[in-house]
Amino acid sequence: MIPLLSIVVPFYNVEPYITECLKSLAAQSLDDLEVILVDDGSEDGSRRVAEDFVARDRRFVLIEQRNQGPGPARNAGVRQARGTYLAFADSDDVVPPRAYESLVSKLAETGSDLACGAVGRLVDGVLEESTLHEKVFRRPQLCTHITDKQVLVRDRTVWNKVYRRDFWERCGLRFAAGMYEDVPVAMQAHVLATGVDMVGEVVYHWRKRDEGETSITQRRAEAANLSERLIAIRAVRGFLEERAPELLDGFDALVLEKDIIFLFQALENSERPAALLELAHEWVATLGAKSLATAPSLRRLELHLLGRGLIRELCTVRDFRRARVDAARIVPRGLRTTEWYGDYPFFRDRRLRIPDHVFDARDEIKLIAKVEECEWTGTEFRLRAHVSMHRVDRRVGKVGLWLCEGRRRRVPLEVRRSGRHGVVAAIDPARLARGGPTWKLMVRAETRELVLKDWCRDGDRKAAWRFSVPGWSRTGMDITQ
Repeated sequence: MIPLLSIVVPFYNVEPYITECLKSLAAQSLDDLEVILVDDGSEDGSRRVAEDFVARDRRFVLIEQRNQGPGPARNAGVRQARGTYLAFADSDDVVPPRAYESLVSKLAETGSDLACGAVGRLVDGVLEESTLHEKVFRRPQLCTHITDKQVLVRDRTVWNKVYRRDFWERCGLRFAAGMYEDVPVAMQAHVLATGVDMVGEVVYHWRKRDEGETSITQRRAEAANLSERLIAIRAVRGFLEERAPELLDGFDALVLEKDIIFLFQALENSERPAALLELAHEWVATLGAKSLATAPSLRRLELHLLGRGLIRELCTVRDFRRARVDAARIVPRGLRTTEWYGDYPFFRDRRLRIPDHVFDARDEIKLIAKVEECEWTGTEFRLRAHVSMHRVDRRVGKVGLWLCEGRRRRVPLEVRRSGRHGVVAAIDPARLARGGPTWKLMVRAETRELVLKDWCRDGDRKAAWRFSVPGWSRTGMDITQ
């Protein structure tokens, strides 16, 4: 019988972890599957564990090859796959029981080419959010595409997905040898797919190893590892330039946010950091000018120091970043015209003479506005809110509030200040007569020529706060006193 799903699992010297991985695959709620185990020349007891599963469960198949790395091992497994759908799992990770059932059922329902889901990071037995995949799967969506849902640029792994096998073969997807072989394939699949299903639940537990050999991702500050990562980045950029250039800026921004950290760590920890500078310059030269110019100010400072070969100063800034529990302050400078700069080391240092625009952080200032309480006093609603600017350690100069019913009506509120960041306003429901049942609260904050506007949030929730008019009806309002 042809299985519905084929799962390819390459392994190499993972004896402490492989049993838990294979148990999680055997326990899947979708039991119409085959598990293709690819022994990539293991030298520990991993193969014995694999053979034991093959002997106990007819759905498990074992093939072997000399050690060539995970890419060729995955390719060998794909050649053996018979299923309608195709998935990959790393032998040190864990797959939740209903993961494949959820992903396959979405593909069967929609006809999309691949389905993907959220990832948990397994650290010392505790499941945390994967920072690599953060922000990606907060809003599930079916039949979408990476060019429409560009947050999928952050979804660069192959093992939190299920693919249609005919799609995989039609597109000629194949893993390269070397490290980070999955990143180019994951991006190619996203771009070449005609439809992608995103599910909200966690479908994969990605382990951070605590014993045995460290994984490739845990050796990412090694020079050889960094060179391999750069090869993968260049491969992705070359593909995107040809097939989806609109994704380049997002991909470059992700590299500057995530990948370049390991380059900095290598420079900090190297006894001969100068030897790594040529590789570091190659990294930066690979990325687009727009992403470098629009990087957050503290990252721009790090890149500026890196470009000038100022490794000692770069280490100082890296220490500064790590020492900040909260984000570093943004401060105003200037008398006639106010500019806003990151309060970082070496600002206007006479020796280094770093241009002011490197520190420019105006675009990074965010408005914090949230309703903390809204209560009926007997004659009106009394609203209390918090209004401040993230990273700006000063009281907002002017605050304006108004209720909005879509784009049709705006009702300004009289604002009274209360403490450093508190504001109080009264809402008379009669002023909302002939309006709709629900209104949102807009905030305008001004400090030293900086003006920010946004919707007021509902406490610490991310959703906008909404005022529901009591007693509203289509023929008029009947306010209960």
